[in-house]
Amino acid sequence: MRNYFRNTLNPENFHGHGKHPVFFEGWYFKLVDAQAKQSIAVIPGIFLARTPERTQAFIQVFDGANGAVIFVPFPENEFRAKPDKFDIHIGENYFSASQISLKINHPDIQLNGSLTFRNIETWPITLLSPGIMGWYAWAPFMQCYHGVVSLDHEIAGELTLNAETIDFSGGRGYIEKDWGKSFPESWVWLQCNHFGESGISVTASIAIIPWIRGAFPGFIMGFLHRGKLYRFATYTGARIEKFEVFEHSTTIIVRDNHNRLSMEILHSGDAGMLFAPTESGMIRRIPESLNAAVDVCLESIRGSEINTIFEARGRPAGFEFVGDIPKLISMWQANRN
Repeated sequence: MRNYFRNTLNPENFHGHGKHPVFFEGWYFKLVDAQAKQSIAVIPGIFLARTPERTQAFIQVFDGANGAVIFVPFPENEFRAKPDKFDIHIGENYFSASQISLKINHPDIQLNGSLTFRNIETWPITLLSPGIMGWYAWAPFMQCYHGVVSLDHEIAGELTLNAETIDFSGGRGYIEKDWGKSFPESWVWLQCNHFGESGISVTASIAIIPWIRGAFPGFIMGFLHRGKLYRFATYTGARIEKFEVFEHSTTIIVRDNHNRLSMEILHSGDAGMLFAPTESGMIRRIPESLNAAVDVCLESIRGSEINTIFEARGRPAGFEFVGDIPKLISMWQANRN
């Protein structure tokens, strides 16, 4: 019980101590250089399967420039995590909220170097709302839990990817994570913190959430603007006004009683196919782009008076739309009526 409370109030930590199969946990490090020309996602994690042959630690590397995704497996015993803070080792690789050190020498990829992160913008943690999931984080039976470790931060250091050295100094990063039994059936996900100035970041997801008897279309969204986090979520009482997904663009408009957030996402054609958890293993393939763009508009609403707080295009943006999207939209429409 003590670990349950500690981990819920520290979503960035490893939650797998004492867990039985099926269980997965993974952290997502998005890295973009100062010129916003090089985007890489590094995803360390672990999957505990019912069968020993599918239990493994792993590091995925996603090169946004060409869509290449390399999955590097490790034996389970090469995964080490401290119980009281985000401090992970996988083989010779190290991950925390403020630093990563990579020594990956695999037949398909060589990735070496160290990066440090500073001026980290975190999602607030309170007893009643411990992170981006709000009070849902306390529910012990969720299919998948989600956490945001850093909405935005500065990067220093360089990595060498297949003999090419990439200087990330002056660039910006983002860190999130997931854990549980498997990913949702269907979802849309967006993240961008490249709007021409630091301290601006958006993260948003809409997904089919299994719940006790049935499922519902849940959403969690946050927009960080100069030190203030605007939260829109199922648990805050916000509502989605518009949700449309087309071949080349997606529109999401969400509002509460005081603010409205509009996002027009321009898809990119160079998606990579990430490996994602199911109850059988890390065998699901999901498309993600690191080169999308998003037009964001945040407005304050006071009666009939509407004022624009922020409006700009962000690029590069991470974007996914996965699974039966028409079903997700239909559930949202039915839930709205």
